[in-house]
Amino acid sequence: MKPPFDRAKAEKFARSWLSAWNDRDIDRILAHYSDGVVFHSPRIALVMGNGAPSVLGKAALRDYWTKALERSAELFFELENVLTSSDGVTLLYTNHREELVAETFLFDADGEVRESIAAYR
Repeated sequence: MKPPFDRAKAEKFARSWLSAWNDRDIDRILAHYSDGVVFHSPRIALVMGNGAPSVLGKAALRDYWTKALERSAELFFELENVLTSSDGVTLLYTNHREELVAETFLFDADGEVRESIAAYR
């Protein structure tokens, strides 16, 4: 069985995703995600102040990322590597705080992100 994302597709996704983030374009960022997306990150609790480890759904993700972008005017991601797996893609990137981040994306049948997990060094 062929993985859903070969190297070329994974790199195309990475370029599109990073470009949207670096342009701070919330609509382009969210265009990569399904309506029922689940996003996991230790930053959610910090930004939202509610102790939550994840958010469910595109509307909640928009709310979280809008608040996060308001708090990080200097936000910028630099791609370090693109890794593929049997059912997803992991991007390794350095953020504006010079932290290494690994973010894994699992895709639905339509090619949209259905689940994402961000981990920080």
